[in-house]
Amino acid sequence: MTKNKKEVNIETRKGSTMDEWPEPIVRVQSLAERNLSSLPDRYIKPASQRPTTIEEAPAATNIPIIDLEGLFSEDGSPDEAIMAQISEACREWGFFQVLNHGVRPELMDAARENWREFFHLPVNEKETYRNSPKTYEGYGSRLGVEKGAILDWSDYYFLHLLPLHLKDFNKWPSFPPTIREVIDEYGKEVVNLCGRVMKVLSLNLGLKEDEFQDAFGGENIGACLRVNYYPKCPRPELALGLSSHSDPGGMTILLPDDQVFGLQVRKNDMWITVKPHPHAFIVNIGDQIQILSNSAYKSVEHRVIVNSEKERVSLAFFYNPKSDIPIQPLQELVSTHNPPLYPPMTFDQYRLFIRTQGPQGKSHVESHVSPR
Repeated sequence: MTKNKKEVNIETRKGSTMDEWPEPIVRVQSLAERNLSSLPDRYIKPASQRPTTIEEAPAATNIPIIDLEGLFSEDGSPDEAIMAQISEACREWGFFQVLNHGVRPELMDAARENWREFFHLPVNEKETYRNSPKTYEGYGSRLGVEKGAILDWSDYYFLHLLPLHLKDFNKWPSFPPTIREVIDEYGKEVVNLCGRVMKVLSLNLGLKEDEFQDAFGGENIGACLRVNYYPKCPRPELALGLSSHSDPGGMTILLPDDQVFGLQVRKNDMWITVKPHPHAFIVNIGDQIQILSNSAYKSVEHRVIVNSEKERVSLAFFYNPKSDIPIQPLQELVSTHNPPLYPPMTFDQYRLFIRTQGPQGKSHVESHVSPR
């Protein structure tokens, strides 16, 4: 089979070394602790990307909030009203908050606070877990391997939970003492929530309830956690905690910091600052579901602003397809009048875009559109 240019480019990148970062890593937290009056140049975004560049929506605007209580009855039949709310949110927003989602509130609080305690450890203790661009797993401070790139004002910790052969407790922090147990339990409950949402996404497109899940690999899916730590920033108007991007994976379940707002979602060329509801999760569509749905559901650009007064901690749980399954629009959703928009590509191949270039708006998925 003849390889197209995109496949060749990906293989070239895959063959290149990604074992080390291109330059020495500086922990953002260590910069914040110096009480700087100015922002280092490496963190000053170009004028067009700064938080005040694009108009912000009125303060009262928020993403949809959906109560999942009673979503599925005892006989397994779905509640049509809740299904309709989710369908509209997926098509119109790509983002929504969910209440009564089945994950215990006390577990959500324990997960966030255990990680906050970890980030408050001395830097040298956290360095034991430093990561590399090869897997990102561990303690990190940058995305992408472009030398000289403008960086985001954040540190993070990245972990694999599924498949089980990638789950390595040696790469999980050992402090606080309860963190491994809490995160393991938290991950299992969030996976269950993802499975329920996947059924809704399938049914709302007129498919069998397991269609999306089967396309992801059935039970052999991928799941990982990225814990974000955004320290206080001396000049928040010049920086971003996380640059504008759409999520490359399938679906994201975000546990936000409900005390400090920071997530912004782009809609109609305006940035909407999300106001988290207590003990709600924020759900958003990733690029892989946009591809599977042939763009019926769309991943949406979002970013994180930072704060000069308060730190912020959030947990992003990524629910992804099995890494070696080609992802393409489902056959039931394409026709002569609605041809497939995307050629097949595995998630392993797709995320190499992110690992080489870092977050770049919606450019990754848009560059993947089939030529006409």
